Amino acid sequence: MKKLIIFAFLIFIPIDVWALTTNARSAILMDMDTKRILYSKNINEQRSVASISKIMTAILAIESNHLDDVVTIGDEIDASYGSGIYIEKGEKMRLRDLVYGLMLRSGNDASYAIANYVGGDDFVEMMNAKAKEIGMVNTKFNNPNGLDEEAGNYSTAYDMALLTSYASKNKEYQKIVGTKEYTLKTNKKSYKWTNKNKLLFNYDYATGGKTGFTRKAKRTLVTTASKNKLNLVAVTLVDGDDFNDHEKMFEYGFDNYYHYQLLKSGSLALDTDIYYDYDLTLKDDYSYTLKKGENVYLKFELEAKPKEGQVGVVKVMLGNNLLHIQNVYATKKDDKKFNIWKWIKNIW
Repeated sequence: MKKLIIFAFLIFIPIDVWALTTNARSAILMDMDTKRILYSKNINEQRSVASISKIMTAILAIESNHLDDVVTIGDEIDASYGSGIYIEKGEKMRLRDLVYGLMLRSGNDASYAIANYVGGDDFVEMMNAKAKEIGMVNTKFNNPNGLDEEAGNYSTAYDMALLTSYASKNKEYQKIVGTKEYTLKTNKKSYKWTNKNKLLFNYDYATGGKTGFTRKAKRTLVTTASKNKLNLVAVTLVDGDDFNDHEKMFEYGFDNYYHYQLLKSGSLALDTDIYYDYDLTLKDDYSYTLKKGENVYLKFELEAKPKEGQVGVVKVMLGNNLLHIQNVYATKKDDKKFNIWKWIKNIW
């Protein structure tokens, strides 16, 4: 199969890259779309993660497709202690409202009501099955909320970034965690909740997240932010200055990384006559997050033979690292159309 380096990309832009430090025991800054890690510190160290566990509880509730079901609160909330939304037995509330209470106010009582309604005794098994599906290999859930006086929930900064990247693809999840205030009225009382995520109020690019704290886990925090087509997630475990650290991480990411479209669906133009009888096309766009100055290491290689249908692949390389492989398709050109390469070949 013939290999052809078809083009280089962009121009080097010199910059001053500033070092990033955090107070966290574990920390990560990840691009949610490409899963590229922009900053890391002990990202695979497993620790108790407290209430950021509720991200999993929330996405399972949302994916149940029963958000508008009315839930009658029962004895399941007897197990709750710590932070709550203070629902009562016999109270009727939509599952959607419980998820808002879970994510805005970290309601442990809401977590038990959600778990009981969505999965019953199988809910924790559902949490661990979803974690495995997402690729969270260092995570173990034992309850729907992160309370850890008995058997708590254990994960890593990396796994929680994966979970948040997955959940953030869901528009309903995005809407809930990005809500600053939420009000509702039930058959028993009225509620007005303000989101505990301070970054939503203090940082212009914040889009959501979840707070957490127990005496064992200390402060845990997941937040997301978006700017200039970059969608980032920050996770810190054991961090007494977490909100400031998250803002610093986001500013580092936005200052030093950019979202680039490297391949565009449609016609693939080559500066060569090898494929003059064929139109080459790509079916999908491909984008990647690059650090300033890395673009000089980009190259694109086409491995193909001219024939009908799929003719090979285009490879996107960053230095010696393979970023992406995509199929290239060919269709025979209309012989009735004038083709300068074929004309030149014929006169020779």
